[in-house]
Amino acid sequence: MMDETDLKKRKDTRNGSVTRSVGSIIKPNEEEVKATILQKDVGLVSGICLIVGTMIGSGIFISPKAVLEGTGAVGPCLCVWAACGVLSTLGALCYAELGTMITKSGGEYPYLMEGFGPVLAYLYSWTTIFVLKPSSFAIIALSCAEYASTPFYPGCTPPVMITKCLAAAFILLIVFLNCLSVKLASYVQNFFTAAKLLIIAIIVVSGIVMLAQGNTQNLTDTFKGAATSFGAIGLAFYNGLWAYDGWNQLNFITEELKNPYRNLPLAIMIGIPLVSVCYMLVNVAYFSVMTPTELLQSPAVAVTYGDRVLYPVSWLVPLFVVFSTFGAANGSCFTAGRLTYVAGREGHMVKILSYISPKYFTPAPALIFNGILSIFYIIPADINTLINYFSFAQWLFYGLTALALIIMRFTRKELQRPVKVPIIIPVVVVIVSCYLVLAPIIDKPELEYLYCTVFIVGGLIFYYPFVHRKFSWTRRVMRPITMHLQLLMEVVPPEVE
Repeated sequence: MMDETDLKKRKDTRNGSVTRSVGSIIKPNEEEVKATILQKDVGLVSGICLIVGTMIGSGIFISPKAVLEGTGAVGPCLCVWAACGVLSTLGALCYAELGTMITKSGGEYPYLMEGFGPVLAYLYSWTTIFVLKPSSFAIIALSCAEYASTPFYPGCTPPVMITKCLAAAFILLIVFLNCLSVKLASYVQNFFTAAKLLIIAIIVVSGIVMLAQGNTQNLTDTFKGAATSFGAIGLAFYNGLWAYDGWNQLNFITEELKNPYRNLPLAIMIGIPLVSVCYMLVNVAYFSVMTPTELLQSPAVAVTYGDRVLYPVSWLVPLFVVFSTFGAANGSCFTAGRLTYVAGREGHMVKILSYISPKYFTPAPALIFNGILSIFYIIPADINTLINYFSFAQWLFYGLTALALIIMRFTRKELQRPVKVPIIIPVVVVIVSCYLVLAPIIDKPELEYLYCTVFIVGGLIFYYPFVHRKFSWTRRVMRPITMHLQLLMEVVPPEVE
């Protein structure tokens, strides 16, 4: 039989309060300081660092050559990098209006919900939670592990098993840090963003010194040999915009942002132009010591640059690439957990994923779930192929979100809009998104694109019984599972604000 203490403990747990150990000292009113919801712990600086730190991964250091391959010359290459920065800023401006109009976390999810209804929002959460976010997290972790293990295997490639085990360890470490504290995850993000901006500053300053010494031969007659094919330039834009991907990251954590009406648009308007300037200047620095041919042949452009310009301390470059990828992985994990949490809260994922830790105020089940999926994505031989085929889905959802903004201008006129962009901006984003969805399919049609589409639409198989109809047997099955997981992870449902 249960005694009164057991009953009281159960009641306390059900109400979402924290049960302290016997040896701890409970001060009066200590339990009522914070509601059991995600706290507003992210300020302006942390918001900027989340955007910058997630956008700048390893791409600009390792393989900025994809844009050069498509354009064929230095001049058009730099123009494409600049244009991609402008297009990313236009997309982010749309998200600034949406984020200040609908102050909910979850990225595109709440905007698609308001604009098109629950079915499209569900398909977005289904695709992003199960494929896009965890596979992206896995790729960044693998890149980080490869550069971290390379110094221990001079003259050869690190064994695949070592790289994968190290990537899994990085994922577990990042998930642990994010489960422990929002502030700690923000501090980690801020530190690694500062580290990557430092190495970029070193590359840019040394590049300026090289140009001042007269190494300008690669930056004269820069349009000679430029590609004129519309398809080739389009592919260069596609690769350039992929490098800028991550400009929407702050919209995933709107509910945790201090003063979102001010800080969300401000962080976007500082962060994205900062990344654009960094990308442009780093490319100019590369061309100060490398010809276009040498840049295309280099397996890791920044490492080659470091060997030529920063020789005594050239080891700094691979070290800071590890820092950069670790920071990007941390940002990816931080935002992915919020989408899973919001989808669980809205009933589009199992309820346990919407529970939070009453001790640390983090969405621990959602973060752990994303981490487990990411580790599964590390196991296959090549997941880059998967990401390439699913990348059209990412731009499909970007376009639909911009379209939702246009639709809500007419259907939801009553909503307050602290930031309001000219209607032409979302129209341009929709047109660009349509092109980026169709371009790779038209350029190189493959059956895999059909498989990806079938997977996305296939989410409706689960939507009908579990979300739309909510059959009673599903609740009977899930109730004991939810209860045991709740006890295991010590999490509770979020309080209704």
